[in-house]
Formats: sequence, C-alpha cells, structure tokens
Amino acid sequence: MLFNSYAFIFAFLPLAVAAYLLAMRMAGPFAASAVALAFSVAFYLLGEHSHQWLIFVSIAFNFLVGHAILGAGPGTRRPWLILGLVANLGVLFAFKYSGFFVSQINLLSGVQIPDPGLSLPIGISFYTFTQIAFLCDCYARHADRTDPVRYGLFVTYFPHLIAGPILHHREMVPQFMRGRVTHLPVRLYAGVGMFAVGLAKKTLLADPCGRIASEIFTSAELGPVQFVSAWVGALAYTGQIYYDFSGYSDMAIGISCMMGIRLPYNFNSPYKSRSIVEFWRRWHITLSRFLRDYLYIPLGGSRKGKARRYLNLAVTMVLGGLWHGAGWTFLVWGAIHGAALALAHSWRDLRMPRVPPVLSYALTLFLVVMAWVPFRAPTMEIATTLWAGMLGVSGFSFPALGPLSPVYEALHIVPDQIRFDVPDLLLIGTALVLAALAPNSQELMRRFRMGLQSPGYETVGRVPAISVRLTWRWAIALGVLFAVAARSIGGYSEFIYFQF
Repeated sequence: MLFNSYAFIFAFLPLAVAAYLLAMRMAGPFAASAVALAFSVAFYLLGEHSHQWLIFVSIAFNFLVGHAILGAGPGTRRPWLILGLVANLGVLFAFKYSGFFVSQINLLSGVQIPDPGLSLPIGISFYTFTQIAFLCDCYARHADRTDPVRYGLFVTYFPHLIAGPILHHREMVPQFMRGRVTHLPVRLYAGVGMFAVGLAKKTLLADPCGRIASEIFTSAELGPVQFVSAWVGALAYTGQIYYDFSGYSDMAIGISCMMGIRLPYNFNSPYKSRSIVEFWRRWHITLSRFLRDYLYIPLGGSRKGKARRYLNLAVTMVLGGLWHGAGWTFLVWGAIHGAALALAHSWRDLRMPRVPPVLSYALTLFLVVMAWVPFRAPTMEIATTLWAGMLGVSGFSFPALGPLSPVYEALHIVPDQIRFDVPDLLLIGTALVLAALAPNSQELMRRFRMGLQSPGYETVGRVPAISVRLTWRWAIALGVLFAVAARSIGGYSEFIYFQF
C-alpha cells in the first residue's frame, strides 16, 4: 500500500488513526500499541511483494537476541551481539547482494554459478538496520527491556516501515508507553498539514520530474545524449529524488503527529549546503546518524590520525552506497561522496584558503548532481553516457522546443533528438529554486515541533520567518494544497526508496 493512493488516504489512514486514538482513550497505551501493531502488520501484508514472512522471523529473532544481550553479563554479551549482527547481515546479503556477487564471480572466473533468484523483500534494508541499531544499543546499555507488542510496533510501525526514517529503540518505545495524546486538535491540524506538504512534493514535483528524467536516462541506453538534454535529465532526477524521499518523510512525520508520536526529521534543505560535509548533515539524516554511530566511529572515526580518518570516511560512504543497492552504480556513488568528504576534511586540516560561499555552493551542487547520475542509471555504461553529455563530449545542440522551431530554422540549428516542452523546463527550474531558496517543511511547521532532532543537526541553516499557524487562512491554504495534490495522484507511482 502506498501513501499516495486513495485507498490509503481515505480509508486506511483515517481508520488507523481513529482506532489508535480511541484505544488510547478507552484502554490505555498498551491497547493502543496493540492496535497500531495490528494496523502496521496489515499495512505490510496488503503490499504486493514477496517474502513477507521474513520480517516476522526477523522481529522474533532480534527480540530474543536483544533480551539475551540485556540479560547477559559483561563477558557473555559480545557473542550474542556477534550472533545477531552475523544473522542480520547474512540475511540482508542473501536477499539483496547474492545475485550481484554471483554474477560478478561468473563474469571474472568464467564459471556458471546459478543465480539464487531471490527477490528483494520490500523494506528489508530499513527494518534490518533498525534492528541492528537495537542490538548495538542493547550491548551499550542504551536500550531497555520491552514487551513483544511494543518491540513489534517499533519495527513494523507503518509510517516508517517501508522507507524510513531509521529509528532508535530509545526514541520510540517511551512514546508508545505514554498514557494519553495531548493537544489532539492541534496535532491533527499539524499532522494533516505536514501530510499535505509531503503529498504535494510527491505528486506535483517528484513524479513530473521523474517522468522527464526517465525519458532522458532511457534515451542514454540507445546512444549519446547531448549537453543540454543530459543536464536536463540530471537536474530532473536531482529534483525527483529530493521531493520523492523528503515527501515520504514528511508524510510519515505527519501521520505520526496525528497519533501523538514524533519521528526524527530526515531532511533539512540539503540543496542549500555550501559543502559536502554540510550536505550529509542535511540529507537522509537518520542514515547519516546510523553510518556515523555504528560504522564510522567503530572503525576508529577520527581517533587514529588524519590519514585513518580519511580512509574511514571513504569506507563508510562506499558501504553506505552499497546499502542502497547491489551494483557498481551505487558503489561509485558512495565512492564519489567518500572521496569528496575526505577531500573536504583534508582541505580544512591543511588550513587551505577558504572557498568563497558562492563558489563553494556551486561546487557542492555540481558534485551532488554529477553523483546522482550513477545513482539513477541502471548501469555504469549509461551513467558514463550521461556524464559525457554533461561535460560536452557528445555535442551542444539544443533540445527541440516547439515555440523555438522558427528560430532554430533561421539560425540553422539542428535540434537534439530529445524533445521537451517549455513547461517541463519551468517545472524543473521551479523545483530546484524552491529546494534552494524556500523554507523546508520542518521550518514551515516548526511551531508544532512535530519531529525529533538529532544533536548536531538542529542548528544547520537559517530559519525563515514564514511559518504555518493555527488560523483559518493557513487551514484553507493547506486544504487547497491537499486537494490539488490528491487530485494530481496518477498511477500511484512507488517511492524511490521502496527499492532499497
């Protein structure tokens, strides 16, 4: 089931919120948690995807291992943690990476090992990482014992289950144990408003940008793409992935707000960043936090010298790239960001001259856009074709814009084989300008304090003056936005991060 479907918006969501609030009021927090768990399980089972049983086995296993770690003495905790990590990563590898590694072994060795043919269970990366964090927190004594109902809800909680954010046990379980939902009318108002903003991002910006990007990336499979078309495709995807993923995160936060629960913020205007370090403080914040706490710091972080720090950054980002998918394209995307982070830190460590803000912003955005190309491309050959076009290697002819046809004839310009409409270009430009200059959703809704903020992230950026308020004017504006966004729902396109 998708957040951007009429069945979810007008049937499942109202029933889930009403049932949860009613159970909370009449029977208390445990009953409310049980109701939320039931709806979360139903939400997952209603999706058309394979290996749905796996999540329930994973939950039972990690619940038992986590409690074994909490009950073990100092000398016996580590074996339980190792067992949990090996089992979780082994299952993730089998379902997500085995086919890729088998194909590479066959290619390099000439043997023909059969492809396991395991289809990817939806949400496996998110619920696996969530439970790995739980086991590590149990080992560090940052998590407490809980009952099976609340642990099951912590993992399957439907607003975050499919595409995050990645949660910590200590953030969520105490909220499930609260006895009542306070300020319910305000929470409903704010939650519906945040959901409307997220839905508008998805249907009005992400999906149209995605249509343009798909056309150009598909054309790259057939031959060279020239300069303007290549940049239009890359910028279209730059807009699509931000509005698609941040739109999902906004909807998840909005749904949770209606239920009196706060999820962590996952975005903070990443396309306003003036360095790649700042970008990763603003983009997919909960993944950045996970990679920092459970990979970068255990590798040694910055404690073992500068050279080791740069290596740790590179390794962390390469593995972060592979977390997104099994393929060289994701590995290259992670390697680009890892190298850029190492370079940025070494530039500062060597006390090199400070780059002017405008140039720093331009370089950061250029790097991010160029790196999105392999992230989106199905193969490195297609990514290389797009890169060649963006660098001018494939030529500089202009796209076939209908209104400019007489001008092209007069100037003897032969248009590119890819055709755009002027509204397409205006859409991409509008999407990127909004991402670079407009207040983001958490700034718009900041009066309601709807999400959790991680230490080190809450002070990034300047908070604009504009903010949604509890007034009739804002209610009407959000209502209109919701109506337009809902009216624009087309073929119920999946969110990009569902595939991860």
